[in-house]
Amino acid sequence: MQSPYVNIDKADIKRLSARSNLWGAWLTFHVWAVMIAAGAVFVLFPNVLTFLFAVIIIGTRQHGMATLMHDAAHGALFKNKKLNDFVGHWVLGAPYGGDLHSYRKYHLKHHRYAQSDQDPDLPLSNKFPTTKQSLTRKLLRDISGITFLRVRIATYQMARGKSVSIEGTDAFEKTSSIPNITTNLIIFGILWSFGIWWAYFALWILPLATVFWFVLRIRNIAEHALTERSDNPLRHARTTKTNWFTRTFLSPYWVNYHVEHHVYMYVPCYNLPKLHQLFRDNGYVEKMEYKDGYREVLRSAITPA
Repeated sequence: MQSPYVNIDKADIKRLSARSNLWGAWLTFHVWAVMIAAGAVFVLFPNVLTFLFAVIIIGTRQHGMATLMHDAAHGALFKNKKLNDFVGHWVLGAPYGGDLHSYRKYHLKHHRYAQSDQDPDLPLSNKFPTTKQSLTRKLLRDISGITFLRVRIATYQMARGKSVSIEGTDAFEKTSSIPNITTNLIIFGILWSFGIWWAYFALWILPLATVFWFVLRIRNIAEHALTERSDNPLRHARTTKTNWFTRTFLSPYWVNYHVEHHVYMYVPCYNLPKLHQLFRDNGYVEKMEYKDGYREVLRSAITPA
C-alpha cells in the first residue's frame, strides 16, 4: 500500500521489493560464519583479548540473526515462502530464542499501529527521554545479564498462561519451546563432538545473555525513541547514519534504515540502501526523522542535566 506521505515511482518499489533466494542464503551463511570464525579465533588463540573479541562479535551477530529473522517475518528474506519461513524460524530465530510465527503477528501489529497507544513496542520507546543515570542503569542491566534472565523468566510465565508486565517480552513469546530447545541441543552437541562443550556456555549463552541485549536496547532507542506520535512513517520512525564501526556492532544488515522500512516494509534489507537513495533523490530525507549517528541518538535520549 502506497503511503500518503511518500510518493516513489511504483516501478522502482516493485524492483526493490523483489526477493532473492541467493541473497537470503548468503546473509544466513554470513551471520553464522562470522560467529563461528569469531569463536574459532578464541579456541585457537585463547587469551583475554580474543575471548572479549569472540563474545562481542558473537553477541552482535546474534542480534544480526534477530535482524534477519525480522526480514523473514516480512516474507522478505527468501523468494520461496516455505524456505523463508523455515530458515527464519529454525536457522535464525530458534537458536537465540526467537519465534518467527509469534513474532510476525506481534511485529505486524507494531507496523500497523506504530507509535500509537496500540503499538506493542510503545513501552520500549515511550520512556524516553530519560536521565543519564536511568539509561546507564538500563544498559548495565543488559550487559550484566539481568535483562536476559528477566525476559526468560517472563516468557516461561507467559507460556504457563500468566500475565507479565515486562516491556518487550511479547516479542519473545513462543508458539512452542521445542525449536529453541532442539537447536540449542544441536549447537551443544556439535561443540561437544569437537571437545569444546564449554564453548556453548562461554561463547553462545554468555554473548546472548549480555551483548545481545545491550545492542538491542540501543537499536530500539534509535528506531523509535522520541519520534512523533502520528501516522506519518517519515516521523514516527528514525533512520540513523552509520559507519563501518556501527554497521559491525550496532546495525547489521542495514537495519538502520528504519524509516524506509516502515514506509515500504516488504523491501528486503539488502535493498534498503537503494531505497534510501531514492528517498534522498526525491527530497524525503529532509522531511524524515534522521540522525547522523548513534551517539547523537543517545544524546537526544538523555534529559539535560
